Amino acid sequence: MIEIRQLNKSFGKFQVLNNINLSCHSGECIALIGPNGCGKTTIIKSILGMVLPNSGTITVDGINIKGQNEYRNDIGYMPQIGRYPENMTIGQVIEMVKTIRNQNDNLDTDLLKAFNLENMFQKQMRTLSGGTTQKVSAVLAFLFNPKILILDEPTAGLDPLASEILKEKIIKEKQNGKLILITSHLLSELDDLITEIIFMQDGNLHFHKKIHELKELTNEDKISKAIAKILKENNNEKAH
Repeated sequence: MIEIRQLNKSFGKFQVLNNINLSCHSGECIALIGPNGCGKTTIIKSILGMVLPNSGTITVDGINIKGQNEYRNDIGYMPQIGRYPENMTIGQVIEMVKTIRNQNDNLDTDLLKAFNLENMFQKQMRTLSGGTTQKVSAVLAFLFNPKILILDEPTAGLDPLASEILKEKIIKEKQNGKLILITSHLLSELDDLITEIIFMQDGNLHFHKKIHELKELTNEDKISKAIAKILKENNNEKAH
């Protein structure tokens, strides 16, 4: 579904991505994690065409995305912080995006209903709390029934109920065969969601493993503990 080969990106002298190779397939929910500045956001923006790599290739459904735009119709993106025209209402923002995407059929309104946003359509974006803005971003990411979902810190700012609603939706769409990429600092939130984990550090791909492999390797039940154990072992090896 998404293939990344020999991807390099630098900003000036700072190497942000260093020969990244990744394969991400349909029906998987993959966590992309690592410390701040490790290159997660640059990979996401490269897939979305918002950042142009210095070298390497990205293919989506077998098509090289360089110079292409159509492939983005198959991607739903939820940014960590959604920025929308402040004077527009929730309803106007949703209608505007429908017009831009030129799509009114086969819409997925599950989250729209679950978050009860239809009753808030007249509220202006500038009056919304961060959590409600996050709900709008989630609705827009899923609305057009994309094959690929890229969710950047999706539960940040959501109340516990909204967070559970979103997690249930993510699990449902994974079962429907979609590819879901999630970045998150809250590893405890991911235990029920993800099938694979990608860990990055200093622009390098540290590991890409299936969750059951990670747990077997470390003898840990929790993802956060499994990752901590691997990193601790790696640090010990470097020290020697």
